[in-house]
Order: sequence, then C-alpha cells, then structure tokens
Amino acid sequence: MNDYISPVPIPALDAVAPEVYRNYYGMPQFVTVPTADIDESRDFWMRGLGFIDIFSIPGVLVHLRRWAFQDVLLVAGEPAAEPSALRVNFSCVLSQNDEIVSRCTELVPGCVSGPEEMPWNCTEVTVVTPENTRVVMTAARPLDPNSEQADYLRAAGFPVPDPA
Repeated sequence: MNDYISPVPIPALDAVAPEVYRNYYGMPQFVTVPTADIDESRDFWMRGLGFIDIFSIPGVLVHLRRWAFQDVLLVAGEPAAEPSALRVNFSCVLSQNDEIVSRCTELVPGCVSGPEEMPWNCTEVTVVTPENTRVVMTAARPLDPNSEQADYLRAAGFPVPDPA
C-alpha cells in the first residue's frame, strides 16, 4: 500500500460522505458531457446528483464536482441521441442512494433504475441524465467475511480475510 488517502470512506452502513471538495487541482481524470442546454443539465447534475458548480463560462462550459476527483465538464454541444452503453461511475455512500433516486426522479421521471446489488459488493443506482449520459452512483457495502458474497470474492481472487 502507499500513503495516498482516497476521499472514498471505508464501506459501512453508517459511512459519511466526504464534503464536496471546492479547491482547484490538476484533474487526473474528468468526464466531458456535451449538452444542448447547459442550464438544464447544470440544474439536474446539481440538484439530482449532488454536484456543485466549481467554475462556469455562461453558455460555454460548467465545471462540476462532488468529491475530490469527481469532476464533470458540461460543454455546449450536441448531446447523444440515446443513452450509450458506456457508463460513468461515481462513488457515493449507501445513505445517499435513496436521496439521489428521489431527487432525480422528481426532476426527470423515469430516469432512474435501481438500486441494484452488484456481485462486486456494492449497490448501484443508474441515472440517465437529460443529455443521455448514463451515470452510475456506486456505494460500497460492508463485507461480512463469513458471507456468501465474501466467498464469491475470494473465489474470484480478491484478498478478502478468511472468517475467524
């Protein structure tokens, strides 16, 4: 292991999401999303998905962020005609899933699927945004080393501690 500290909390039922990171940094990765209506997209990503506006050039670009290293650039352009199979995933904590489902459904009925428990020990909510971006909010679940899920992950080669 190295000394890097991730902003993603250790999986727990009561895990607390980190604060939105408001400082500037060299972004190691980001997503660029073309949109025909920057204001509508900005509103959806902020109110529905919990992003904040870091920087805007009206009518041209909006730089959004949730946690550190969860950056999205909304840019004026032609959005996809239909949702792609490609997905962009953002970490969240379990307690955020219900509020994301509620807020996004209120803004755009029918845009959410899930939550769904995944074999890689997380719960995912999939949201199709107004510009047809498939966003997956992924919340890690705590892992019981005595569970079938732990056995499955061990069999797949993950270093899950053996049960006591």
